[in-house]
Amino acid sequence: MSFSPDEVERYARHLVLAEVGGPGQQALSRASVLIVGAGGVGAPAALYLAAAGVGAITLIDHDAVALSNLQRQVLFATSDIGRSKVEAGAERLTALNPHVRVQALEQRITTDNARDLVAAHDLVIDGTDDFETRLTVNAACVAAGRPLVSGALGRWDGQVGVFAGRPCYRCLVSEIPPDAETCARVGVVGALAGVIGSIAALEAIKLITGAGEPLTGRLMIFDGLKGSARTVAVGADPGCPVCSAQAKARENSAT
Repeated sequence: MSFSPDEVERYARHLVLAEVGGPGQQALSRASVLIVGAGGVGAPAALYLAAAGVGAITLIDHDAVALSNLQRQVLFATSDIGRSKVEAGAERLTALNPHVRVQALEQRITTDNARDLVAAHDLVIDGTDDFETRLTVNAACVAAGRPLVSGALGRWDGQVGVFAGRPCYRCLVSEIPPDAETCARVGVVGALAGVIGSIAALEAIKLITGAGEPLTGRLMIFDGLKGSARTVAVGADPGCPVCSAQAKARENSAT
């Protein structure tokens, strides 16, 4: 595929990068990314993926823009309060880069629709703040063979991990914590969302272009108060009900 003069100028800083260049930018233009949750993580990730020239972006979120979102969800403006997040977000992304095809799905992702939605895309970014949804998205990614970039944050801390087959996110979180924290409960510094969302977008770009070493099977933990980050390996759970050999055997026998 060839780029128009507008695209050549728009992506000029990518095109001169040895790790991206023309082939990498073409890969970005061909790619489709599903962003689950247009919130603190999903909002900045969507902006940077659209700016990078990802060909197709799907936003799925059932929520509306609230005033309390604007402290960290930079995809929206004050005039968007009360509007569907995905509709307002799609408008912003199209305004940022008209070469990107944006689909807005104003709905929840559930066990009923997750597998088909995930399978229709090349990569998934999950920025939701509840474990049930995260585990649902993870199971769909494993079943469809799609890489998952998972981002989460709260207070001054955030984390990003990449899961591609095994280990999966369920290996990291075997059970839903009974006292799971949310930003609404514990708070979050707004700029942290930009850090974590941008890292999630960066990992997606690396996966799509083949540049560098993605965080596959690893979790990067960022401490905003200390200004430090560390990376830990995620071990594969031999008894994981999603990605273990036994789980795959059950899946195959059921189909």
